[in-house]
Amino acid sequence: MPAPVSNNTAAYSILVVDDEQGICDFLKRALCKQYALVDIASDTRQAQQLKAKNFYDLLIVDINMPGQSGLDWVQQFDQSMPSTEVIFMTGFAELENAIAAVRLGAGDFILKPFRLEQMQVAVARCFEKLRLSRENYIYQQRLSREYHSSSLIGNSQAMQRVNGLIERVATTKSSVLIEGETGTGKELVASALHQLSARSGPFVPLNCAAIAPDLIESELFGHVKGAFTNAAQARQGLFSYADGGTLFLDEISEMPLALQGKLLRVLEESKIRPLGTDTEKSIDVRIVAASNKPLATLVQQKLFRADLYYRLNILPIPLPPLRERPEDISALCSHFLRQLSAELALGQISLSAADLLDLQAYRWPGNVRELRNLLERAMLLNCSPAQLLIEQDVQNQGCYPVNWSLQKVQLQHIDRVLNVCTGNKSQAAKLLGITRKTLDRKRNTLVDCDD
Repeated sequence: MPAPVSNNTAAYSILVVDDEQGICDFLKRALCKQYALVDIASDTRQAQQLKAKNFYDLLIVDINMPGQSGLDWVQQFDQSMPSTEVIFMTGFAELENAIAAVRLGAGDFILKPFRLEQMQVAVARCFEKLRLSRENYIYQQRLSREYHSSSLIGNSQAMQRVNGLIERVATTKSSVLIEGETGTGKELVASALHQLSARSGPFVPLNCAAIAPDLIESELFGHVKGAFTNAAQARQGLFSYADGGTLFLDEISEMPLALQGKLLRVLEESKIRPLGTDTEKSIDVRIVAASNKPLATLVQQKLFRADLYYRLNILPIPLPPLRERPEDISALCSHFLRQLSAELALGQISLSAADLLDLQAYRWPGNVRELRNLLERAMLLNCSPAQLLIEQDVQNQGCYPVNWSLQKVQLQHIDRVLNVCTGNKSQAAKLLGITRKTLDRKRNTLVDCDD
């Protein structure tokens, strides 16, 4: 792991490796005034012994030394993480050595003799580069952890399959098609694919259903001034903005058929042509598409191009609806309640075992998005989300959840009637066809059974 990021230059450590003792002593005296640790070594063998004991943020290494050269010594290190910067020194201005140093990612290449100010500037530049590299590394790691810990919550077999597919295909360049009902988290999957990839460009989302059919082509490919009515100035399209990154086309089933053919051409040739021009532009964009409708069915109905479907469906990721993974609801609730508590600056509400059973029994037509919205409403009202769900279910369907006991149904119905009668027990008893005394006795018995 890289050393902790620090803006304090005194926290950095340096190892100077040179067979000229005078240069080692000179740099040690000059640099130890500014940095936490400055060690010196007369050859790569001694340097390797020191490196095995200590972590060094910067290596200042002479190329030409007896025995193993500085280039060969540095080349054996694993440079996969932003852990150490290197400055090479040499008394011989050889182009071959300079090229080799650059290929090894050297922070600088300094010819002897050098001025102290020249070395100090090179060291400061290396530490600034190191700081930015480490911050970027930590940021990427945080994104990866956030993806694993929050974007796709759940340990059900269905979600384990989804996570496994994401990790397997994230680093590829192939197109991905995500299919699932509304609210299952298709954009989260697309974002996770981008975050876990090696692509340096941005993640650019577009909801095809939210753009007018006559404007979506310009939105994607861009246009030049005067390309169509009201095109008062040139504009880059989303393909250009996403160059080097990922373009997420949500609800791609809503894309006009005529435009589907142009998208297919982009996928096959990696070139776009802005509206109003004959000039093509090469792009490097990975396409991730999503649909809440089964595209295979739309292909059969000739509502979606078969050739585009097969081109997009190279790596399909089907997302399960929430009703098919009720065992994940507890973990989702815990995550959303923590998240909402921070966002709304409100205390968390607690869920009982009975609440979770009611939430797991619900069908969730709006999937994970509906669950989050329900929890937010419950937190704002400071009440049980299960009770809100029950009231919503009764209002929408005029019936009670099938997992309720008869006693619970009777109690809920009595309370509804009392609510309609604004608490007037005599009026409620009349509507129920019983006496007020029977109403009191019946309700008290049912409350005891419910407890």
